[in-house]
Amino acid sequence: MSSATPASILDALNWRYAVKQFDPTRKIDAAVWADLEKSLALTPSSFGLQPWQFLIVDNPDIRAQLVPHSWHQRQVADASHLVIMTVRTSIDAAYINRYLDDVATTRQTNRDTLAGFEKMLTGAAPMMTPEWAARQAYIALGQFMLAASMLDIDTCPMEGFSAPDYDRILGLADQGLTTAVLCPAGYRAPTDSYAAAPKVRWPVTDVVRHL
Repeated sequence: MSSATPASILDALNWRYAVKQFDPTRKIDAAVWADLEKSLALTPSSFGLQPWQFLIVDNPDIRAQLVPHSWHQRQVADASHLVIMTVRTSIDAAYINRYLDDVATTRQTNRDTLAGFEKMLTGAAPMMTPEWAARQAYIALGQFMLAASMLDIDTCPMEGFSAPDYDRILGLADQGLTTAVLCPAGYRAPTDSYAAAPKVRWPVTDVVRHL
């Protein structure tokens, strides 16, 4: 099913690092990027609810506006692509109904057979806060970075930004969304000294325990 091997996955993870300087002249091939977008859509989520929208900011003027609200980190403007992972500020009955309709259609089942699942989702909805949704977005972040590294594409996960300012510039409040985390993607610049820095990680024996 897959040509990936354990060694190739570990090689990709060892190669990956949080890029500090992207090469603004290098762009990700459109077909490759389309597949990375599909990897985002395939991210698992709690209940399968997918409480997110992934914004790909292509407009250079918007990206320039975001730099001052990103602790002046240039990755936001210089990377080939900027992924802004936004999440829903609430999960309401209309969203749950839309999701269940999609489940019934995709799995070719009668909507009535999902009554128990609907009751569970409706009961859990008050706990589906933006904080809960943000934790789902971090699953997408990890999956996206791994997928990119397997394709020799660099990324930089970023929490150093002002979510209120991002939300204002992108007009997210009116869409019922808020910014959770960023991930610029592209190719490291030759001048990024961090590319050659040894990866600093605790030994496996310190972070993995068997009980």
